[in-house]
Amino acid sequence: MELQLAIDLLNKEEAAQLAQKVTDFVDIVEIGTPIVINEGLPAVQHLKEHVNDKDVKVLADLKIMDAADYEVSQAIKFGADVVTILGVAEDESIKNAVEEAHKHGKQLLVDLIAVQDLEKRAKEIDAMGADYIAVHTGYDLQAQGQSPLESLRKVKSVISQSKVAVAGGIKPETIREVVAENPDLIIVGGGIANADDPAAAAKQCRDIMEGK
Repeated sequence: MELQLAIDLLNKEEAAQLAQKVTDFVDIVEIGTPIVINEGLPAVQHLKEHVNDKDVKVLADLKIMDAADYEVSQAIKFGADVVTILGVAEDESIKNAVEEAHKHGKQLLVDLIAVQDLEKRAKEIDAMGADYIAVHTGYDLQAQGQSPLESLRKVKSVISQSKVAVAGGIKPETIREVVAENPDLIIVGGGIANADDPAAAAKQCRDIMEGK
């Protein structure tokens, strides 16, 4: 089971400083979509250059929708180990994104945010060879009290090849119930990033994941 830190609301320098604090406890650090929009792919490169643990992967959350092979290639050029595409994208776009990522020895995560028929789409994406399929309760639905756990159960029940990831309001205080569902990747954002002591919050998440 892997742990990913999603960094959304900082600049690239602050993101790198935060990542350096938690690399002992996380497997993937993410440059979130807002940072990419504000600062472009050089933010991915900056993080890659400043992550002090070479075993920690850098994810570029581009949420690609079109021109997939080109956008994946650019993210990889700037240091991304994992790139995201939306599950609502065209099949051809997802296939091209998978092919481009794998050509460079990198990974693709397909984000199911806004997908209506989760089981059907997850099955289709699993057959396309995605490395990760992520159930994702976005900020706007989190504000209404929604949780990704039911979606996680649905997707886990139908995929056989891809790893399943889960994101959406997960915190150290709530991660235990997520761990109980045994996903392959748990994505935590503000629960670590906004903590008074991000390293302690990340360690708490890791300890729970390891059954401590």
